[in-house]
Amino acid sequence: MTGAGPAPGSQVRVRAVVSGRVQGVWYRESCRREAMALGVTGEVRNTASGAVEIEAQGTRAAVDALLRWAQVGPPAARVTHLTVEDLPPQEEAGFRVTR
Repeated sequence: MTGAGPAPGSQVRVRAVVSGRVQGVWYRESCRREAMALGVTGEVRNTASGAVEIEAQGTRAAVDALLRWAQVGPPAARVTHLTVEDLPPQEEAGFRVTR
């Protein structure tokens, strides 16, 4: 299966940067809960620039579902921009909020 991307069920990892009104609105904790419900591992943190950065790993379907959620976020958030880059998968467990 060359050139077709990851096999179904294999692990993918992404870094997403979410901009807008995303700090002070429970974005990180809501993201952690959503990731855990989807079976996604990784972390979410605020950046000095006022954005939120997410590193997420799981099946393509689960990571894509988290990215769809990230485009909207919790009710008080107002997402204006989302950038995503692929990263190599790594060994980890759980999904955490970091500072």
